[in-house]
Amino acid sequence: MSTSTGFFEKAPGSPEIAERFADLHPPLTPVAAMIEANRCLYCFDAPCMAACPTHIDVPKFIKKIASDNLEGSARTILDANILGASCSRACPVEVLCEGSCVLNHHNSRPIEIGRLQRFAMDALHASGAPLPFEPGKDTGKRVALIGAGPASLACAAELRRRGIQADLFDARALPGGLNTYGIAEYKLPLVESLREIDMLTQLGVDFHFNTVIDARALDDLEARYDAVFLGVGLGAIRKLGIAGEERAGVTNALDMIAEYKSGTMTSVPARVAVIGAGNTAIDAAIAAVRLGATEVTMIYRRGPESMSAFTFEYEHAKQEGVRFLWHVVPSELIGEESITSLRLAPNLGPPAHRSENACEVAVDLLVLAIGQGTHTEFLDGGKVELERGRIVVSRATGQTSNAKYFAGGDCANGGREVVDAVADGKRAGIGIANYLEVAHANA
Repeated sequence: MSTSTGFFEKAPGSPEIAERFADLHPPLTPVAAMIEANRCLYCFDAPCMAACPTHIDVPKFIKKIASDNLEGSARTILDANILGASCSRACPVEVLCEGSCVLNHHNSRPIEIGRLQRFAMDALHASGAPLPFEPGKDTGKRVALIGAGPASLACAAELRRRGIQADLFDARALPGGLNTYGIAEYKLPLVESLREIDMLTQLGVDFHFNTVIDARALDDLEARYDAVFLGVGLGAIRKLGIAGEERAGVTNALDMIAEYKSGTMTSVPARVAVIGAGNTAIDAAIAAVRLGATEVTMIYRRGPESMSAFTFEYEHAKQEGVRFLWHVVPSELIGEESITSLRLAPNLGPPAHRSENACEVAVDLLVLAIGQGTHTEFLDGGKVELERGRIVVSRATGQTSNAKYFAGGDCANGGREVVDAVADGKRAGIGIANYLEVAHANA
């Protein structure tokens, strides 16, 4: 199946979910945006710009908001980050641009860069104006991009702006990868991910959905295209490795998030336990609260000082009513056909958090969020160099050990933020264009 338009109109969802998962950070009003923009010092050599993986010119886009040039502001953002709308919502700005704001050093709150960026991008979408770029002059070159997540989308945009055809192949029915299927709805609604991609299709990007690329299909693409970009993300969430995981009542965080975002899950049982302590685990735990659970417990084998979730995410979870059990590991799932409780064994840690005895937690739904495996089995056999399942790339160009192949996003960087995937895809798009230019010159 190949299509290029209308994703936003076809977006699944549920009014009930939209109500329960209202914006974590509501949009700024025009007056509030103007006031906030005028707080900015418009720093020369601004640290906020350096902290952004895509290096958006933050002072410039904010100054354009202050001068009521919203179209110019949006163009400044999109020049650096074609997924500027989704990143304005999903980025951990607290540790990136806003965390680097100079006002933090002057006993003042940082500029609300993320909300200002969203204000400019929302204004562009609401205006109905087209994407402020056009495809470059056709070069006759074609690139196949495997996966339609943020890295591939950013790469495709760079290619199209340089006149190179970009065909994206994805196993799912909608584009966007984790932006569409895996980010908490109160951060990035599914419809907003698709609205942004609808705008990107104006560049002439072509999508092929429900298409699984295996080793044989990859060989075919390699023969038919001038270069290949691998943006396949990571694989399935790892299992516990104990008996009973196939029982009803056991799922994983990404499946749970995808199901409620699509509207196929509108409630959960009363007692939910989440295994893990990363940002995805936090998202799943908060989702459980908002889907009606009365008791949500996060279980982690180490202490709070070792959790990979950002501190602000941890504090948010506590405010939502999530409780935490530290230094324990699941040892047994109890229940016949469906899980009814989870037995935990102590995992020794610092005395302040140590649990000396085994315990049992009543559970109706168990959600696994203990990291993801890789998804590069179809590359086995030396197609490109792998390291612990990740694709080895040049950080400067995204090129792999195979000159015709480039890669970016989670399959190469191991799983960071959406904005990191966008930065990877952008570099790779430029790298591919340069590679094709050299190859053509030497032909």
